[in-house]
Amino acid sequence: MKNMPEYKRFVIHKHMRGEDIHWDLMIEWGDVLKTWRLENPPEKLTGDFDKLSPGKTKATPIQDHDKKFLTYQGPVNNGTGTAEIVDEGTCTIELDDGKILKVDFAGRVLKSQAIIEVQK
Repeated sequence: MKNMPEYKRFVIHKHMRGEDIHWDLMIEWGDVLKTWRLENPPEKLTGDFDKLSPGKTKATPIQDHDKKFLTYQGPVNNGTGTAEIVDEGTCTIELDDGKILKVDFAGRVLKSQAIIEVQK
């Protein structure tokens, strides 16, 4: 019998701090949310994923977050910025080799596979 995929919860926060706007992808990983800073909002990750090549979507690993951020929206960074949930749902990890993260998303915005090039 084939192993069933492990479904993980994910959330994407839009962080705003003055003129700085970025997005954090957080995926449930054991007791924490493994987190990557994205260059683009989730709607830019959608499209023809059969033709999406590594390097089109880049992400930088940042500090893991507590699971409370799956539902948190509000002030962050000691009140100097805000976080807003822009997508959430479940996902399965197809590949994580430290350089490429291949994820099947089932969220409100992301409903396909994404291939993410992990920056160091």
